[in-house]
Amino acid sequence: METREMGSGRLRLGVDLGGTKIEIIALARGGRELLRRRVATPREAYGAILQCVADLIRETEQELGERGSVGIGTPGSISRATGLLRGSNSICLNARPIKADLEALLGREVRISNDANCFALSEASDGAGRGADTVFGVILGTGVGGGIVVRGKVLVGANAIAGEWGHNPLPWPTDEERPGADCFCGHTGCIETFLSGPGLERDHFSVTRERLASADIEARATNGEVGCERTMRRYEQRLARALAQVINILDPDTIVLGGGMSNMQRLYAAVPALWAAWVFSDRVDTSLVRNAHGDSSGVRGAAWLWPDAD
Repeated sequence: METREMGSGRLRLGVDLGGTKIEIIALARGGRELLRRRVATPREAYGAILQCVADLIRETEQELGERGSVGIGTPGSISRATGLLRGSNSICLNARPIKADLEALLGREVRISNDANCFALSEASDGAGRGADTVFGVILGTGVGGGIVVRGKVLVGANAIAGEWGHNPLPWPTDEERPGADCFCGHTGCIETFLSGPGLERDHFSVTRERLASADIEARATNGEVGCERTMRRYEQRLARALAQVINILDPDTIVLGGGMSNMQRLYAAVPALWAAWVFSDRVDTSLVRNAHGDSSGVRGAAWLWPDAD
C-alpha cells in the first residue's frame, strides 16, 4: 500500500512497528500526508526488524529529499527501570534496548511510545479530539488499552503506564460479574476481559451458549434478536461504568474510541446516556466520539511524537 503527495515544511516520519507489518508515514506541516508505505515485519529477528525500520526511514527521506524527525509506535513500553522494551507481542523485541539501537543505526534521536499513546496523540492532534484540552484515547479490540493527551502532549507517567485502564478491575461489579474471567496479566475481572472483542464474545456464549463474532452479535441485535440485544446492552452498561471511572479521575474533554469495537455506532449514543449514573457530577460534558483516522491513527500518532517539529 502506498500513497504520495509532495509538499513543503518540516518533515515528520512515523513508524508503526507491528507484529505482522511495519508501516511508515511522512507528514508535512499541519499533518498533511506526503507518503505512506508498509512492508512485512521480519519474523522474530531483532536485528532484521531494526534494519528494516532504518531502511524504510532512509528510503523515505531519499525519496522526499528531506531529513525528518522519527517517531516509533510499538506494542509495549520502554521500562523506566531498565530502558528496555517490555510487553511487546513481538517477543524478540522484549528486553532489548530498541531506542538506543535505532538511534545508533540512524545517527539521531528517536522517540518511542506504545500504540495506544500514539492513537490518542493522533486523534488529539488532527483527529476526532482536535482542539480538546484533555483527550483519553481508548483501544477496544482484541485487548483494551488507552492513552492520555493533555494540551497536545502524551502523558506517560512515572511508571510509563498512564492510560492503562484495561488492567483495572471492572468498577461497580454485580454479583454475576464476580470474580470475572482470568486475564493474562495474572488477575481476574479486568476491564479487558469484559470490554475486548473476545470478552464480548465470551459473555454472549456464557449466557446463550451461542458462539458468535462480536460484529455478528451487533448485527443480529440490530435485526432484533433478543439474546444479542441483551448482550449488547450488558456491554454498553459495562463500558459506561468503566468510562465513568475514567471521567471521575481524569475528567477529559473528549474520549475517542478506536479498535474494532469502535465501529459499533450504537455505542456513541448508548454509553453517554448511561454513564451519568456513576459520574460524580451533576452533569457530564465529556464527549464520546469515534476516531477520525481509523487504522492510520497509530502511525500518524508516532509522527506526532515530535509536536514541535514544524
